[in-house]
Formats: sequence, C-alpha cells, structure tokens
Amino acid sequence: MYFQNILEAIGNTPMVRLNKIPAEIPALVLGKVEFFNPGNSIKDRMALKMLEDAEARGDIKPGGTIIECTSGNTGMGLAIAGAVKGYKCIFTTTDKQSKEKIDLLKAVGAEVIVCPTNVAPEDARSYYAVAERLSKEIPNSFWCNQYDNLSNTQAHYESTGPEIWEQTEGKVTHLVVGVGTGGTISGVAKYLKEKNPNIKIWGIDTYGSVFKKYHETGIFDQKEIYPYITEGIGEDILPKNVDFSLIDHFEKVTDKDGAIMTRRLAKEEGLLVGYSCGSAMQGLMQLKDNFTANDVVVVIFHDHGSRYVGKIYNDDWMRERGFLDDELKVKDIIAMKKNKTFIAVQKLETVRRTFEIMREHDISQLPIMDNGNIVGAVTESKILSYMLENPYANTEKPVESIMSESFPIVDNSLSFRLLGKYFDRKIPAVIAKDRAGMYHILTQYDVIQAI
Repeated sequence: MYFQNILEAIGNTPMVRLNKIPAEIPALVLGKVEFFNPGNSIKDRMALKMLEDAEARGDIKPGGTIIECTSGNTGMGLAIAGAVKGYKCIFTTTDKQSKEKIDLLKAVGAEVIVCPTNVAPEDARSYYAVAERLSKEIPNSFWCNQYDNLSNTQAHYESTGPEIWEQTEGKVTHLVVGVGTGGTISGVAKYLKEKNPNIKIWGIDTYGSVFKKYHETGIFDQKEIYPYITEGIGEDILPKNVDFSLIDHFEKVTDKDGAIMTRRLAKEEGLLVGYSCGSAMQGLMQLKDNFTANDVVVVIFHDHGSRYVGKIYNDDWMRERGFLDDELKVKDIIAMKKNKTFIAVQKLETVRRTFEIMREHDISQLPIMDNGNIVGAVTESKILSYMLENPYANTEKPVESIMSESFPIVDNSLSFRLLGKYFDRKIPAVIAKDRAGMYHILTQYDVIQAI
C-alpha cells in the first residue's frame, strides 16, 4: 500500500502516554502527537481543508496564488498542498517567529513577507492587513484567513475529534489544547461534546492575549493586550473560529513557564515538541488538582521542536530572557557575599562623617536614607571632588547637599546577565531586597567575585 501523494499522509497521528512529568496526577494523561503530520504540525489538517473547500467554491483556480497570514505552521501545510496542487504561495508572518519557520517556508517554495508584531491588527503593516491587501491586488489569489475561515474548525471536527474519540475508546474526559485561531479547540470540542457533553474542554492562553478575560467576562479588554514571546497561541483579536460556548475554561501560562516545560518534554518524555506544546502541558500541570484516577486527559502537541532550535532549545536565547532556572540571579550573588551588612547614612549626616564611615568600612559608595527609604547615593569620588574643588568647603553640611540619584533598585530574581546592564561609570552599585525585606547593596566588585 502506498499514498498517491504526501497529502494523503495527513492525520491519524499517534496517541502517547506521558509518564514522568504528570507522575503526580492520578489520571491517565495522553499526548496527541501532531508532528507526525507531513508538515510536522496539526495545521496540515486545516490547511488542506481550507484549500479544498476554496477549490470546490471556485475561489481559486489552477495556477493561482495562495495567500495567508501565518505564524509558520499553517503556511507549511498550505505550502505542501500548494506544491502538490501547483499553486504559488505568499505568506505574511511576524518578526517574533523563529528563523527556522521562515527558512522552512522558503524551502518548500513560498515567498515570505515579515511584518512587525507590535502593531494593531488594523494597522496597514500588520500581517493580517498585508495578506488581505495582497489578496485584492493579485489576480486568481485566495486569502485563506485561518482566523475567520470556518473550514479550519470543520477540519478538526471531521478528523482530529474522531481520532481522539476512537483512540481513547470514548473514555476521554478532558481535552487540553492551546488556542490561537481557535479551529482546533472548537472543532474537536464540537465533536467530543456531541459524543459526551460532560467532557471538559480547557483552552491554554498566554499573558498578553485577550481570550481568558473575554471568555470569563464578555469584555474585550485592550489593556490585556501586550507583546509576548510564545508562538502559536493567544490573540489580540477574536477569531470567528473560537467558539467560546464550547470551552469550559481558559488557563494562562507565562512565556517562561511554557518555554521551560517545552524543554522538559524533550528531556523527560523524549518528545521534541514546539513552544505552544510546552504551554499546553504547563497549563495541564497548573490544573493538576482537578483530576481523578478515573479521568483520561488528552493534551494536543501541536508541532515539532525543529521549528525552535534557535530559540527554546538554545541556551543563550533562554538565558537572555531569564528563562533558565539554573542561571545565576541577584539573590544568588547576595548569598555569596561574606559581609551582608547594609551600610547607609541618613540624609542629614555630615559630609565629613559620611567620608569617615566610608574609610572605616573600606567602601567607596553609600546609599542615603530618610525615614527608612533610600533617597539618594554618594560615592567616595563625589566627596573628594567636592573637597578638592572647594578647599574651604564646609564638610559639616548635610550629605544630602551633594548626593546623587539613588542607585537602581533591582528585583531579587533578576538574572546575572541582565544585572550587568545596570552598571556603568556613573552607576557603581545597585540595591536589592531579600525575601525578609532587608536591603543589600551589590557593587561591581561583588559581581566580579560571583564570577
């Protein structure tokens, strides 16, 4: 037996039991591993469905151009279909997407236009707007518009949903899936709830996306929208494919937690999956107290980790964003200090006495306090400059008269790499608080000692 072309290989992906990460969960936890599709993602299903429905309607004719705004995976599915069917492909994407995704799209013959992430959807520069404009300008072209094209949902109603039902022998009790365009969660949920309305459908959202608040309040809150790093889930719009009535709960996952869990899936379960897969698994773990021994939980792993080799699976990329838990942090540098005494002077202390305190403790900078608050700073060089430039200077005047701005106050969990950005010729130290609320000063010398 053989397939007539690669498109016939789409679907019928395996279900795999997860053992180590959800060990504390009493339920059976299964992963629906969608990177077994030829384009290495679940998007192959809906890409083919959208194109075939467009062909049936006459929206695109032989030799035409497929246009789509994509984070990468839908584009890959469309590009594969376009290669088999003889269509040209033009895709718009955002500048937060991994280089691997863009290079892979080009490898299968697509033209890729990179658009800015941090613009409103209606902005002419957004990847939505650029795709729509191109579809109007290019003859015999079809803009798939995966966000509002209901063929997206239908694809999962016809294929993904039935597969999950059959593979679990109808025992599935919970579905956990990341929500972006909404086609996967809505299509699968529609099918499963028709089979058993008691099945819980949990959507995974990210911080910076509007889904969770809108689902819970009916309010589209612009204040919820801000840039995030996670790819493939979350939105700043409400796609028509998201059927909120079918979703029982949205769980938000941070960029960091999703990234760390993605790497855990590779190291502990042998599943080299994509960023949003880690977010889906992390969301499941955040909800772990909701399961019983009789539950069968299915989490959908949307795509393959090869799309993220330069990001999630790159230690430097992770460290730059403070995502590696083993990275040295401010609290670690504080712990390394032999002398943790916080030495400061009150703002009404004299310049002379302040200088004496510096000499007594062999330090070259001091925070200035007022009623328990840090209000400024003074350095040894500042006092010396004052005295040398004014030989008859009054050293009995308050030190607040010559103090500079306070040293920067940094978070206790700030990464070592980011801490270095605070220091320069004018800023020789930073201030941090420990868990007990005690102040600590960290100097350049402390950082060098930590290294």
